[in-house]
Amino acid sequence: MKSELEQWVAAAFDRGGPLSRADPGYSPREPQLLMSQAVARAMARREALVVEAGTGVGKTFAYLVPALLSGGRALISTATKSLQDQLFLRDLPRLCEALQTPTRIALLKGRSSYLCLHRMKHARHSAELPDRRAVMLLARVEQWAQQTVSGDLAEMEGLDERSPIIPIVSSTRDNCLGSDCPEFRACHVVKARREAMDADVVVVNHHLFFADMALRDSGVAELLPGVDVAVFDEAHQLPEAGVQFLGTLLGTAQLLDFARDVLAQGLSEARGLQDWQGLHAGLERAARELRLVCAGSMKEVRGILKLRWQERAGKPGFAQALGEVARMADLAVEMLATVNEISPDFVRLHERAQQLAEQARHFAQAPEAGDVRWIDLSPHQARLVESPLDIRDAMQEQLAGPPKAWIFTSATLGDDERLSWFTEPAGLDSARVLRVGSPFDYPAHARLYIPRGFPKPSEPDHPLEVAAMAARCARALGGRTFVLTTTLRALQSIGDALREEFERGFDAIKVLVQGAAPKRLLLQQFMADPRAVLVGSASFWEGIDVPGDDLQCVLIDKLPFPPPSDPLVEARVQRLEAAGRNAFAEFFIAEAAIALKQGGGRLIRSETDRGLLIVCDPRMAGMNYGRRLRQALPPMTQLASEDEALDWLRLLAAERA
Repeated sequence: MKSELEQWVAAAFDRGGPLSRADPGYSPREPQLLMSQAVARAMARREALVVEAGTGVGKTFAYLVPALLSGGRALISTATKSLQDQLFLRDLPRLCEALQTPTRIALLKGRSSYLCLHRMKHARHSAELPDRRAVMLLARVEQWAQQTVSGDLAEMEGLDERSPIIPIVSSTRDNCLGSDCPEFRACHVVKARREAMDADVVVVNHHLFFADMALRDSGVAELLPGVDVAVFDEAHQLPEAGVQFLGTLLGTAQLLDFARDVLAQGLSEARGLQDWQGLHAGLERAARELRLVCAGSMKEVRGILKLRWQERAGKPGFAQALGEVARMADLAVEMLATVNEISPDFVRLHERAQQLAEQARHFAQAPEAGDVRWIDLSPHQARLVESPLDIRDAMQEQLAGPPKAWIFTSATLGDDERLSWFTEPAGLDSARVLRVGSPFDYPAHARLYIPRGFPKPSEPDHPLEVAAMAARCARALGGRTFVLTTTLRALQSIGDALREEFERGFDAIKVLVQGAAPKRLLLQQFMADPRAVLVGSASFWEGIDVPGDDLQCVLIDKLPFPPPSDPLVEARVQRLEAAGRNAFAEFFIAEAAIALKQGGGRLIRSETDRGLLIVCDPRMAGMNYGRRLRQALPPMTQLASEDEALDWLRLLAAERA
């Protein structure tokens, strides 16, 4: 017997229902109806549901329609701020209007996304602004501050989220003064949280959810007990987001931020009372020494490297560097204690100094049993990280709370019937599971080619052969090609080789390489110029939507197995093997299957899209696990030779001409 909510949802999606009346192009899709009914059932029964929904199912509406029609309170969590904005600014308003539901919706981001009025006013008179460009950016922020209602920095036209002005004019949990702040009554973060508490539907992100679980700092903790349904879209990113936030962290950037704040506050409000510049220099020196000892003999670092804890912790100089951080933090505690009464800023700085000293001493001790410890090294900082291996315990604690429906959905959650790649580490063993296939006609519209005679990824000429294959495809198609690489080293090699190949052949095909410009700008350039090849690594494997003829060929350089030297990977493998399980089958192949589905999913984004996917790794054709990986992909028609692949691309190019 269907619940009342299931019947309302079925009527909403039916022909002649509110969705079709609001959109003349709407037509019911069987996979979307299946998913929406399962979501409505889980909500009516307050159960946990995990749904893998293929590309084109329309999963956003499949969970939003039941959430809105239920009349209950809903928390929607997405993977990124841009997806949050899409839900809040586009999808929810459209659906509320179509369904005629008087729903109050709110958007809640982390505090660093909002303008901090106190820090903005302080910045003009502090020593924080690094150069003239920062001074000009601050002037723009001050002008915008007079007209913004939300204080969401994403509203500011042309402000890159990596801009150095953002940490200066926003707050963190470390430097926020809370109710002691002179601007507390006008605070944008407080206002956003108040609106969230009053709303029927609140849109957050995974980082915010876990940051709150660990630190009780984002307002989600107050929201969660009162909602009837919690929905996690792009749920495949949930385990890694959780691991980042559920552990302990000490970063050199954190030390430098503290040093900068101490100097700015000391010189503006307590000049001459302590040697603030000496303290600032000592903290900077301690941060620099810690990063140097973490980097070891590495001269250049690209991206983020995960280093084994043992590789550095046992080396000469590491314990001394960590001890110097603790010593400088202790000195800061002493100096700040003498000026605590001057302003709340000094009280907060004093607390931060104590936390830094505690964290330094924590990492000087052995890690907790069951936790893994490693070092993240990037071009500008080192981070010492200790974390649980997965989010299982944290999620089960949440699931044991006040009864509600829990919905987890993504296009990629596993390659078996129980979706165990996701459900096991997320503690969702008893959740109801549903797999809904894509409505797209993959056999007719998509081709898969795996070159059997290709060099193995371990052979030195593999990247050059990938570039040569990509060049032949781009020439046949006239551009419109993505090359997805598994490493930053391959990214550079393939990008350089492609440029040389096109220059040698006088081809008017542009090569765009990740890192040359911000991701959004590279995508805009790719879509504006059809005669282009875009070479991207990790961040281009998912969340990229290029529908239509702009993208018709995707090459993947090799099978995306996780790096065995990654400390988290090592620890997870050891745990599986200790339990007598097959780590290669249960972990490495499962991880590769998920990543392949994500990367291959860039190709077909709408019902009319057509294209070719090439996996330049003969292991996918020849090894016994290749079949499992092929089955993880949508049912594309497989081609036997490169000639067939190039003929397919020439056909697509001719149809477009």
